[in-house]
Amino acid sequence: MVNYPTPHIHAAPEDFGKTVLMPGDPLRAKFIAENFLEAPRLVNNVRGIHGYTGTYNGVKVSVMASGMGMPSIGIYSYELYNFFGVENILRVGSAGALQKSVKVRDMILGMGASTNSSYGTQYNLGGSFAPLCSYELLKAAVQACEGIGARYHVGNLLSSDVFYNDNPHFNDKWIEMGVLGVEMEAAALYMNAARAKKRALAICTVSDHIITGESLDAEARQNSFTDMMRVSLNVAVAMDNL
Repeated sequence: MVNYPTPHIHAAPEDFGKTVLMPGDPLRAKFIAENFLEAPRLVNNVRGIHGYTGTYNGVKVSVMASGMGMPSIGIYSYELYNFFGVENILRVGSAGALQKSVKVRDMILGMGASTNSSYGTQYNLGGSFAPLCSYELLKAAVQACEGIGARYHVGNLLSSDVFYNDNPHFNDKWIEMGVLGVEMEAAALYMNAARAKKRALAICTVSDHIITGESLDAEARQNSFTDMMRVSLNVAVAMDNL
């Protein structure tokens, strides 16, 4: 049964590479394609969600935005995994640091993704599912970080459904549990990957610090995020033969 094009992705499976980088922002997807990929071509633009495919070091790679939040990345990652034959999705986005040892501009590799979302209830499990990344992607990302001398941390992310939380102490208990940073997408991505028997990893650059209040301006974010993009593309190359 042909499940494409979908209401959200107007493309065919051959339009995508084995690995897709997924920033939240469509303009960041455009930036990655135009600045890092060779011969990028637009393969999707439904609802302004830019998707491009080109090559990086001779490997076919795609980059497509996910939008913000778990419902949005849940839709796009589900369709890419199940209808378009994508094997690996790397979320490349921002996070707020929750530990003093994690500095602004550092990268967090999300080994796990705790969440306050009810996304996992659809699976009718008799307990709590622990969303985890792909070990193969994580190992490749660590090697890529080491290769360029980037500061990185491996551990737990918090995927929150709420950006403006009415509870000013919402993060306190997560901080006590050693969660490294907060973002809004990884848990849904990891659950979709688990269900589809595919691979996923969230690589987040720390753009602001929840404890200290430090944050990056727009120019600094772009420069800092460049390392994350290089790491993710090197992971895509490493996965080409997996």
